[in-house]
Amino acid sequence: MEIPPPRLVRVAYAAPWVVPAAAAVAYGAENPDALSWGAAAVVLALSATLTVRGHRIGVRCEADRLVVRGLLWTRAIPRQRIRAVTDFPAVRWETAAGRGRWTPVTAFMSGADEFASLSEAKAQCVARLRSWARRSGHGRG
Repeated sequence: MEIPPPRLVRVAYAAPWVVPAAAAVAYGAENPDALSWGAAAVVLALSATLTVRGHRIGVRCEADRLVVRGLLWTRAIPRQRIRAVTDFPAVRWETAAGRGRWTPVTAFMSGADEFASLSEAKAQCVARLRSWARRSGHGRG
């Protein structure tokens, strides 16, 4: 089951990276030497990657694991290791060695200055995640 944040949140994470991509193309076009094009290509590739990752931010609940996709990383957490889904929101879980870990779910974080409807939609996403975790006998909290 996919639990994406509201579309506006995905756009907010993805859209800013279009600016450096456009700037890289403009810089490369104005400076035709190989070094400038190389630098522009690196910035363009990084911006494109962050744009796609920003749009894909969210969580995927699978039968045996939870996949948390953030802007810079993706974490797969075995379902049986999940101990709680907090209001932060974050997933508290344990490694195989019993070490406690904490993975924030940035896609569902709310701020005091955002629209109430957006906060409510994010809270519903956290509730769905918590419900999925509880069905496995974990995720209390």
